[in-house]
Amino acid sequence: MARVLLLVPSATYRVADFLEAARTLGVDVVIGGDESPVLEGPMGKRWLQLPLDDPQAAGAAIVAHDGLAPLDAVLAVDDRGAVAAAEASKRLGLRHNSPDAVSGTRDKLVMRTRLGAAEVGQPAYAAIGADAGPDEIAAVADAVGLPCVIKPRTLSGSQGVLRADTAAEAVAVVERVRKIASCATSDDDGTLLLERFVPGPEVAVEGLLNDGELKVLAVFDKPDPLDGPAFEETIYLTPSRLADADVDAVTAATAAACRALGLAQGPIHAEVRVSDGRASMIEVAARTIGGLCARTLIFSTGRTLEQLVIGQALGWELGSMRRRSGASGVFMLRVPHAGILEGVGGRREAAAVPGITDVQITIADGRPVEPVPEGNRYLGFVFARGLTPAEVEAALRRAESLLDVRISS
Repeated sequence: MARVLLLVPSATYRVADFLEAARTLGVDVVIGGDESPVLEGPMGKRWLQLPLDDPQAAGAAIVAHDGLAPLDAVLAVDDRGAVAAAEASKRLGLRHNSPDAVSGTRDKLVMRTRLGAAEVGQPAYAAIGADAGPDEIAAVADAVGLPCVIKPRTLSGSQGVLRADTAAEAVAVVERVRKIASCATSDDDGTLLLERFVPGPEVAVEGLLNDGELKVLAVFDKPDPLDGPAFEETIYLTPSRLADADVDAVTAATAAACRALGLAQGPIHAEVRVSDGRASMIEVAARTIGGLCARTLIFSTGRTLEQLVIGQALGWELGSMRRRSGASGVFMLRVPHAGILEGVGGRREAAAVPGITDVQITIADGRPVEPVPEGNRYLGFVFARGLTPAEVEAALRRAESLLDVRISS
């Protein structure tokens, strides 16, 4: 039986779906991470303590474990642990991306530098140092172009990402983003990224790399405009309703970005702005789509995205990777304001809307919640399927309107 080590950060939604995929495929699983997960079933009891934020130490520990119980693949289920998975796989001679390539996706400034060197379409940008004062920040914003977007180098999930329309706004936004970054990560050096805002629709690309060849599994539309000031996502819909020329541009830009970053194996998730056949790369991550959103994807063979990822890591023949016919989508439920979550009512009514396949609330009652850009978690996810994207979008919006989110200040 093949054995896979899954690297699991403490704050992730993904482990249960990967465990179910492994069970379905008949794959043995070991869980590795810096905190023991709370899991049911025998696979959840197999635990390897690992420092996910220290790839060298984690790689050495994984190699030592392999000497006792050989591994056939090492996979990270989320951003944290991706570099450690690459480092361990390299040492063990398993299918992998280079650790340097994965590190480049985790640092937005490094990513921008590498995309620029390869002439991949992307926003104009500049770095804002930790010691940059108001005059320097304003000058950089004017030079890069307004409106602009300011973001931390290493956070994800739209955390700390804000738009500024004037140089004066940019100065205030930098101060706010610095505070968010310093609170969210201990290794933040205070450097921020300032990018020119790119207008136009934004899409997400889900793909799988095999020896450098990109197979696009889905292109998701984001029908709610992401124009700021914060960039909290809501609806993902596939298949895309973009013109064929725009989809082709998005696909080509994503493949070019993967080559520029040196990614060659495994899942990728990209965010791309596109207009009139021209694509601008926002970012690429060496992982699958975040949260529970992968549940929107079922393929013609009946396999899930997690099954494809595990099978590809093991070098298995995957067969058809065509999506099941029809349309699907997810509504990521936003946190409306900071406070303590008292509960979410209307779930039965939302689940009863035609086309809705599931309603999942992923934050327990009594927990503190905070919206983007300070926060980085959603209240939950609503899923739908239908014949067309328009039908799915209507079902998602109707279901979301029936939910009653109660948050005490």
